[in-house]
Amino acid sequence: MRLSCVLLLCLVSPMLAQDVTSGPDKGAVVPELKVYDATGLHKEKEVNYASERKDRPTLYLLIRADKFDRPMNRFMRELDEAVKKDLENVYIVAVWLSEDTDKAKEFLPRVQQSVGYETTALTVFPGKDGPKGWNINADAHLTAVVASKSKVTDTFGYQSINETDVARVKAAVEKIAKGK
Repeated sequence: MRLSCVLLLCLVSPMLAQDVTSGPDKGAVVPELKVYDATGLHKEKEVNYASERKDRPTLYLLIRADKFDRPMNRFMRELDEAVKKDLENVYIVAVWLSEDTDKAKEFLPRVQQSVGYETTALTVFPGKDGPKGWNINADAHLTAVVASKSKVTDTFGYQSINETDVARVKAAVEKIAKGK
């Protein structure tokens, strides 16, 4: 009996990793994403990353600023390293959903200086509900949206996340990066 309970937990726990539905529908056109780029390719400028990245493989991370923590940062750092190492032409756009955009604009360059992301832009969007059309679940601390050729290919919604969640998201990004 105990062994069967342990086996059941082992099978169920990966399914619990993505614990909320969040993000645009698969197959949908990537919605407009006008953000302030605090650290990326368009540093200190407003940019619409959806149109700027349109045909190239992109991973969007929409983050509730009030829920950002060390485990989430470890997830992002490991994902950034995996993309740099294995996935040419992929870029990560991390979007802080913040009620206090001035505070986020000051905070994100410090995060960049501390962590040293190489394939990730840290950006800010005003408000914790997210941009129109992105369908961000209020319970999601982080929503990952995989996109290529202006289409959403996968979404992941997390209430809790850490570096153990990287493999699943990376696999979804690998599919688009390698044209599968």
